[in-house]
Amino acid sequence: MKNTCCYSLLFANGSKGTMPVCDICCQELVSESDLRTHLLLSHLEREMNCPFCSLSGVSYDELNFHVAAAHREKDTDFQTPKESGQRCSVDQMDLNPQRSDGFCTSDLTPACPQTSKHQFSSVVHGTSAPSTGVALSQGQGTTSRAKSSPPAASTPNGTRRLVHTEKTQEDPAEHRKSKQKRLSSPQKEKIFSCPFCSLVCGDCFILQEHVELHLQDQEASEGALSEAGASSQPCSSVRSDSGLKLYECPLCSLRCTDNSSLQEHVELHLDYGDIPGDLRLARQLQEEEEKKRKEEEAKREEKDFKELQKVFGLDGSGGYRKQIERNMERAVRQGQMAPAEFHQKRAEVMESLASGVDDGQSRTTGVMEALYEFYQREARDSAHVWLCAETDHYAASVGDKGWGCGYRNFQMLYSSLRKMEHYRALNTLPDSVPSIPRVQALIEGSWAEGIDPQGASHFSKRLQGTRAWIGATEIYSILTALRVKARVVDFHQPTGPGNTHPLLFEFVKKYFSLQSSRGARLPPRVVKTNLPPVYLQHQGHSRTIVGVEERRNGSVCLLLLDPGCPSGAMKKLLNSKTAPASVGRMRKFPGHLKHSQYQLVIVEGVLTPEEKQTRVLNSRTLRAERIP
Repeated sequence: MKNTCCYSLLFANGSKGTMPVCDICCQELVSESDLRTHLLLSHLEREMNCPFCSLSGVSYDELNFHVAAAHREKDTDFQTPKESGQRCSVDQMDLNPQRSDGFCTSDLTPACPQTSKHQFSSVVHGTSAPSTGVALSQGQGTTSRAKSSPPAASTPNGTRRLVHTEKTQEDPAEHRKSKQKRLSSPQKEKIFSCPFCSLVCGDCFILQEHVELHLQDQEASEGALSEAGASSQPCSSVRSDSGLKLYECPLCSLRCTDNSSLQEHVELHLDYGDIPGDLRLARQLQEEEEKKRKEEEAKREEKDFKELQKVFGLDGSGGYRKQIERNMERAVRQGQMAPAEFHQKRAEVMESLASGVDDGQSRTTGVMEALYEFYQREARDSAHVWLCAETDHYAASVGDKGWGCGYRNFQMLYSSLRKMEHYRALNTLPDSVPSIPRVQALIEGSWAEGIDPQGASHFSKRLQGTRAWIGATEIYSILTALRVKARVVDFHQPTGPGNTHPLLFEFVKKYFSLQSSRGARLPPRVVKTNLPPVYLQHQGHSRTIVGVEERRNGSVCLLLLDPGCPSGAMKKLLNSKTAPASVGRMRKFPGHLKHSQYQLVIVEGVLTPEEKQTRVLNSRTLRAERIP
């Protein structure tokens, strides 16, 4: 039977004339028959359990070796074998001191008392160590060499483990006293040693998982294991004296025979925070570099945001009045303006700002009449031309150069509305074209009424005293506040080849030509409608559409008034000799409008108070009409 060897070993300590003692739990029995019953019931028919920790499910030899490796008292003197038949107890084995942090060192080897009749054969992964030259330690470190080694026992899966041989029988009373002394003495720090390699740890469960990795590795061949380890775990490896491939731990001097054991060992380092100084320094440097990178990124974002605020006039550097004053002061310093002229113009600016009416210095009148006469007189290659109602051109001045295009286009649109009877009847419209600061105040007033709260939040509900750009939604807000019916049409993507917008041209043509095409008679070649102009917005700029021209070849172009055109150049349109060049600059074909997005503001009539209130409520989420 398989337990015969265990019986013979357990009864070796019993001698005549003394009470038998269980070698596992040190319990004293009355007779040998009681001892056999105790062994059968307490140990042999059940799993072998360690009396000092929770280790279980092992054989007698494995338990005996575990007790010697993990629970031996270092300050207990070794028993000297007395009789030839006594066996060497595994409690007499010793280990080199364990590291204080719970991890193993590179030279931890099991040892037992010096004897010529009891040696251990160390086997790692099925490869036995040399039978001679195994280092053993005793007492305080005296070293001797074993002369011979018995064969190592084989486990069921083919691996080999440490075994022991029988020796002369020891006096039971003396053995019992040694056991009782060992049990009564305070327990020191527990250490657990792997029977397959030199790994030592302070947790039996971690050791059990580690040993299971050894057993799993034995199922595969050495060649397949080495090949798999080399491909999955890049680490430095060396060859031992016996030719066994060893893998070095990158955090300490431990060498393991396979990658899985090394990985288990490194994970112990990381779990317990046992990281060398150089690795800790590298990690600290990496954290400092990451912190520095984030700080530089935050500074760069802040700088870009300030530049963006400056571009859009939200940097707090002043608005229309301050820009005029700075430009006039610069002209005085450069000798372009006399001091007396400076004070005179400054007084005129202050008076205009106080009244809220534009001073008209950048305005050009008679533009639409000049266009009508030009197309009547020339441009015979045009099939049809549709023009809006009378509209004045407002150019950018020294006070709004670089940011005032949206305000100037509103002034052009307003100059057309105030000349129409049904719009002039509204008591909400100012009597004259407002100045740019007055337009800013009107937009702020529309926000106060609850129109477009999202746009108001974007500008922090403040435009006066700034150089902030405005767009189509701000024009819609101010028209709604003045009870002018308007809508925003969004051409959010190109619809033609080369990033062009043919749908935009078709929409504008339909807007101007629909009213004249309703009659039964054939419309004239040049039509002057009573429709207000169209506000055109794109990224970074805005212009005003005052007409559409259809050529004889079927192509369509828009006629645009640009605030960026100086008033002096615009007045050349009024001269019949220079008019063709001015009209040529106003014509814009589909190839000229290639921005990714365009927005139009179309004026369609007058709002009743009820309709205005409805639009105010709907503008909480302002949505444009999207085409396509």
